[in-house]
Amino acid sequence: MLACLLLGACGGTRPEPPPAPVAAPDPVLAPPRIGLALGGGAAKGFAHIGVIKMLEANGFKPDVVAGTSAGSVVGAMYASGMDPFRLQEHAVALDEASIRDVRLFSGGLVQGLKLQEYVNDQVRGRPIERLRKPFAAVATRLETGERTVFVRGNTGQAVRASSSVPGVFEPVTIGGYQYVDGGVVSPVPVDAARQLGAEFVIAVDISSKATGRRPDGMLGIVNQSIAIMGQRLGEQELARADVVVRPRVLDIGGADFTQRNRAILEGEKAALAALPQIRQALDALQAQRLQDVRERQARAAAQRAADAAAQCEDGGSRWNPFRRDDEACTAAR
Repeated sequence: MLACLLLGACGGTRPEPPPAPVAAPDPVLAPPRIGLALGGGAAKGFAHIGVIKMLEANGFKPDVVAGTSAGSVVGAMYASGMDPFRLQEHAVALDEASIRDVRLFSGGLVQGLKLQEYVNDQVRGRPIERLRKPFAAVATRLETGERTVFVRGNTGQAVRASSSVPGVFEPVTIGGYQYVDGGVVSPVPVDAARQLGAEFVIAVDISSKATGRRPDGMLGIVNQSIAIMGQRLGEQELARADVVVRPRVLDIGGADFTQRNRAILEGEKAALAALPQIRQALDALQAQRLQDVRERQARAAAQRAADAAAQCEDGGSRWNPFRRDDEACTAAR
């Protein structure tokens, strides 16, 4: 009988090893939040419209928008829900007199109230926090030189503060402080876009550069002065953007509204040229985000395994030595 049993055991099928662990599938990640940082540049700001047109036409829709000076005007209207074609329609139909109110008794400075009313009319009177996209307007507090980021309150007033070029516009008083153009401290508001939650920032730089040529007229002198002050600071902030788009509009005068169509076209061309870089940078960011998730999952799995092993060792040595041979503890070991 014993021999029969031994022969039967030898002839039986071998127990199959446990299946190998299957790797968890990669998580599906949401696309990165894209931020648009629109720089200042007076009439050159029409180029922002062309950039937005080309980005949206190729499937890149910014989630948040930050603007300085002229960039805050376009940014507020875009954040309110206007599509790029409506932006262009409004730009073409814009009468310069509708946003410029010169006050002789203040030394010929532009008051800026018309600009404030124009912007509020375009956004239908909504405050910043009720716009369709998160929006920030960057200005400079005159008393301290601090960068101020407006993310709530009167949209037109924030844009007016952001656009108040020193020596051309009167400073704007808000909450007991005076504010001037944001380009003094943040020519292209990359950091403000990050503050709004952007993980990937596309910066549009239309700021004037000190080229060695003598500027023409009062506005040209003021713009060049601001450019000199903010050029080095702007370079540092632009370095924190993922992609920088530079429309070729530096030869357009700050007050030359007749060049608006050309500025829009230059914005389109610059954005089109930057599309391969944008795609490559976004792919690299998404790959890095996926790698980070994998590493976190691996660390969590290793910690769970270590905790299980420690629990098995503790339970086996303290309560029942034979329990260490159960399947869970064997796997943990």
